[in-house]
Amino acid sequence: MKSNDLHAALSAFLQANPDLPEGEIIETPDSDKPAAKSFRLDIILEKKGRGGKQATIISGWQDSDEALLDLAATLKKRLATGGSARGGEILIQGDRRKETLALLTELGYKARII
Repeated sequence: MKSNDLHAALSAFLQANPDLPEGEIIETPDSDKPAAKSFRLDIILEKKGRGGKQATIISGWQDSDEALLDLAATLKKRLATGGSARGGEILIQGDRRKETLALLTELGYKARII
């Protein structure tokens, strides 16, 4: 459908329905942010069992595995680091606790550093 056809169809619709209110702005919810979750995420720094390397672990996930993978991908991309997600936990390489807390809060999740 061409944009001209769309404009013509909209004009015809508005002319056929003169009683519609004009100038109202309907706000849609921000689709980038998830709704506030009822669970809290814990951010932990883990040092043992990793060959001397540190890892930031995000635990306490109570949503679907697909949502966990999406959140892990977002965090890894925004933090520019590697990591993984499995078993209800997200692993971020390195000590990124403060940055992770800020991002999770920005995305609408409740989180705390332990």
